[in-house]
Amino acid sequence: MTDTAVKPPAELEAPVPVDPSDVKTAWQQLALALFIAVPFVALIVAVPVLWGWGLSWQDVVIAVAMYVITGHGITVGFHRYFTHRAFRARRWVEVSMAIAGSMAIQGPIVRWVADHRKHHRFSDRSGDPHSPWRYGATLAALTRGFWHSHIGWLFEAQTSQEKFAPDLCKDRVISGISRSFPLWVALSILIPPVVGGLWLWSWQGALWAFFWGSLVRVAVLHHVTFSINSVCHITGRRPFKTSDESGNVWWLAVPSMGEAWHNFHHAAPGSARHGVKRFQIDSSALVIRAMERLRFVHHVRWPDSGLIAKRRLPVGT
Repeated sequence: MTDTAVKPPAELEAPVPVDPSDVKTAWQQLALALFIAVPFVALIVAVPVLWGWGLSWQDVVIAVAMYVITGHGITVGFHRYFTHRAFRARRWVEVSMAIAGSMAIQGPIVRWVADHRKHHRFSDRSGDPHSPWRYGATLAALTRGFWHSHIGWLFEAQTSQEKFAPDLCKDRVISGISRSFPLWVALSILIPPVVGGLWLWSWQGALWAFFWGSLVRVAVLHHVTFSINSVCHITGRRPFKTSDESGNVWWLAVPSMGEAWHNFHHAAPGSARHGVKRFQIDSSALVIRAMERLRFVHHVRWPDSGLIAKRRLPVGT
């Protein structure tokens, strides 16, 4: 098992035409820019603050708790359940996952799922919403492609939700949660300062909880998720057979809650576990396992040894 050298993917297909109704409005692009830029600025400011004052253990608890809840809402809920149907869940579990994922502030659930299903349909080919190989394989092209796959693609045409997520569009409850996205954004931003203010019984406690538990937490989770689209499609180990450039990036495994074992995910998208080797930490799989034992979910699609062996590349390739 060796690191695969950087190389361009297969010949690109003809571009996929864009439906004018899928183009983002100026207001949508402005809101998106603010949701990305403001937490990112907070992340930059956090570095000197961390070494000085303004960070308490209560702030750490609030930020980590919100990161874990909303992050697994994305990885377990939006991704492994709603996008790939890696298991079946009780209705209240579905609703809980949809709300938790929405509070990660990565977009409404139906749009998120549609984008990701389109990504798998055209992975690293023309039509992929966020391939870093879009402009070629030279250093300049990959630099431009990295920006596109990390953030730039978010400002381009929207994926057709009716085409790529018709099941969710027809689900009145889930589509209602998707349309209520501003509410979940507000809750995600307001919960940390409310908890911090009540916990420390001070406005200062509320302010710092807002900084760490809202802004910095959102920024870190955003860029960890974005890195799966960018970093994990440029570098990493590729021990499994895929038709794209997806790779396993070990140092992203913990913060991404197991999503960085991206090569196996693309080899077996419907699998409930992405980290299939011993010591490949995949907290999302652990959450699914716990819910299975509590009978909250069932019919979980765990990868068996036969599937793993079938998808694995011969040693030395």
